[in-house]
Amino acid sequence: MLSRIAESLFWIGRYVERAEDTADILDVQLQLLLEDANTDEDLTCRTLLSIMGVEAEIGPRITAQQVLDLLAYDVDSPASIAAVLAASRESARRARETLSEPLWEAINTTWRTIPSGRFRMLRPPSVFGWVRDRAALINGTADATMTRDDGWQFLMLGRSIERADMTARLVATAALAASGSSSAWTNTLRACGGYEAFLRTYRGAETDHEAAEFLLLDRLFPRSVVYALSRAELCLENLEAGNARAGFQNDAQRLIGRTRADLEYRALTDVLADLPTEMERLQQTCAAATEAIGARYFAGSEATEWLGWTKGGRY
Repeated sequence: MLSRIAESLFWIGRYVERAEDTADILDVQLQLLLEDANTDEDLTCRTLLSIMGVEAEIGPRITAQQVLDLLAYDVDSPASIAAVLAASRESARRARETLSEPLWEAINTTWRTIPSGRFRMLRPPSVFGWVRDRAALINGTADATMTRDDGWQFLMLGRSIERADMTARLVATAALAASGSSSAWTNTLRACGGYEAFLRTYRGAETDHEAAEFLLLDRLFPRSVVYALSRAELCLENLEAGNARAGFQNDAQRLIGRTRADLEYRALTDVLADLPTEMERLQQTCAAATEAIGARYFAGSEATEWLGWTKGGRY
């Protein structure tokens, strides 16, 4: 497969996943602000921007509306939903000849809502529901119309790495907000679409410990960190099939596998002791794995610079 096509499919998976997960994070944070009048709006907004890797000089105080502009509506803000949906459409245009007609139409129709102005007219919580619906349509169309060849592996690889990264951000926001709100973890589980699955798994027990364990370590829930990392490992194994008889020659496999094993085999209490730091380390691993994937598979194509920052650097 041409490296240009492989790279485009990888980033389509990442961009669509980031749009959906950014909507989930914004939904959680706005609900927390509405539920607790004593919450410090400026501090909450600054913490959210920091976790999302956005550095912005806005003024002495930051409001929820300003955060919405930066992370949802402003196409000139690299980390916004509008910007990443536009980027997914550009990636799809570069790989147009390999996409099915329904998949191209799903991505292109989603993007057309942004320049038309209709996207900015959507207000919370409707805008978050719209993003989830469009992401589900794109992902479902890809699932139904793409052959399970290398192109599919790259699409799923991008989606899985981004999902691990963004679930880590969701967990970090919940950990920071939990001290001031008893509903932080519940809202986070609902945003992930996993609240009912969580209740069935833990037989109705709702504690912060169990919620964190579910989002981090559950092997059956598709939005858990461990599930996403395992799926990324499987994609890399399929892409590398027959290339190595011993060890791992792929740096991305080594990074992702080591991080997944570290999460699964460490005591959960050790991970929970400093959850925001652990999640930041996980984000750095996703950034490093992305660089390794680019060097191995996309070296012959034009470099793609990912939108957003982490404390570990741009990726």
